[in-house]
Amino acid sequence: MAGMTDIDGIEWRVSPGLTPYDEALAAMEARAAAVLAGEARELIWLLEHPPIYTAGTSAQAGDLIDPRFPVVSTGRGGKYTYHGPGQRIVYLVLDLNARGRDVRCFVHGVEGWVIAALDRMGVAAFRAEGRVGIWTRDGGPEAKIGAIGVRVRRWITMHGLAVNVAPDLTHFGGIVPCGLPDYPVTSLAALGRDTRLATFDAALAESAPALLSSLSCPSEPPRGKTRLEGGALCD
Repeated sequence: MAGMTDIDGIEWRVSPGLTPYDEALAAMEARAAAVLAGEARELIWLLEHPPIYTAGTSAQAGDLIDPRFPVVSTGRGGKYTYHGPGQRIVYLVLDLNARGRDVRCFVHGVEGWVIAALDRMGVAAFRAEGRVGIWTRDGGPEAKIGAIGVRVRRWITMHGLAVNVAPDLTHFGGIVPCGLPDYPVTSLAALGRDTRLATFDAALAESAPALLSSLSCPSEPPRGKTRLEGGALCD
């Protein structure tokens, strides 16, 4: 793995090239188990995948229109999404036992982190009531530029987010992205912004301390297996 450093004691890892989804999933789950056991540091992992459709725990069969790429069921919250070259994937293996056992707060913090990073890229992004993900306006209509789907197991987070830097947007045509047929997807490239992954990575790194400081939200944590607004599954 290349591009390793750390932020506030958390390993910040950037993997070059395309990382197969199954390899990334296995590595992430192993790291989560090690973090829970106190045998490894928390991890923020930035990577890209070859083209693939992933189905979250709320995926509906009718939202898979054209399985032109491999389709994988995964344990994160949310519905169908696409991953592929030109999209920045960020997997978060964080210990909410130490940062506040509040999944809603965690999802809200991740949304805010992406919005802040996009602002540094000159994109005005926002949350949309009742719709998961990160949104912006692409010449008028609201369009989705980032997806969030997480799982929290024994208060260790897994999975994370995907932001469209410069993917082939036609690849989203094989699914109903996140089960929302009435809204398009967009990207930094479509908005005429800088499409270098390193530039966006720097924006994420600069905004990361605010994410970490936002995670201690006092509230009653959910009990049992719970699906929460924002594409989160807690068990």
